[in-house]
Amino acid sequence: MSIFLTGLLLGASLIIAIGSQNAYVLKQGLLRRHVFLICLICSLSDALLISIGTTGIGKIIENHPDWLKAITWFGATYLFFFGINSFRAALKNQTLETAADDSNQSIKVVISTVLALTFLNPHVYLDTVLLIGSIASAYQDSERLYFTLGAISASFVWFFALGYGARLLIPLFKNASAWKILNSLIGLVMWWIAYQLIKS
Repeated sequence: MSIFLTGLLLGASLIIAIGSQNAYVLKQGLLRRHVFLICLICSLSDALLISIGTTGIGKIIENHPDWLKAITWFGATYLFFFGINSFRAALKNQTLETAADDSNQSIKVVISTVLALTFLNPHVYLDTVLLIGSIASAYQDSERLYFTLGAISASFVWFFALGYGARLLIPLFKNASAWKILNSLIGLVMWWIAYQLIKS
């Protein structure tokens, strides 16, 4: 149980932070658009990457830094244009209701957006595959399994709590000013992460 909790706390500390993925989950949670699907994709993606890291396959990525470099440039470009769209949305005089009407995206668009925000961010590989993977290597087989399950559980708990917990903020976001602030913050987050990626 203590090893499980170690994995849980480590996983939580890495994903509970302002990031492009979390910002998108929060916004879609407010709009009540494909919330379950988005949370499930985010959680399963983390589960896949964590499992890759804790089974030792992460060494392959570690030995190919060019892969992360390519992902970095793709990710930074994607986040830059995502940020532009967020700033455009902030210029509109939207309320929660009109924003929901304007963002009735198809499932294909939602899935591709979530996957891009997840797998085009090199930090996700550094955190889940390399960092968690390197810590897991200190444990033996059964202990490593509990550690892995703890880290994966943190992702499921966090994303579903964020996606469905966003509904508690719905009364606030019926105000047009709150929606402008949210879209502006999302744009800034996207641009800040893109800048950090290029800088690194």
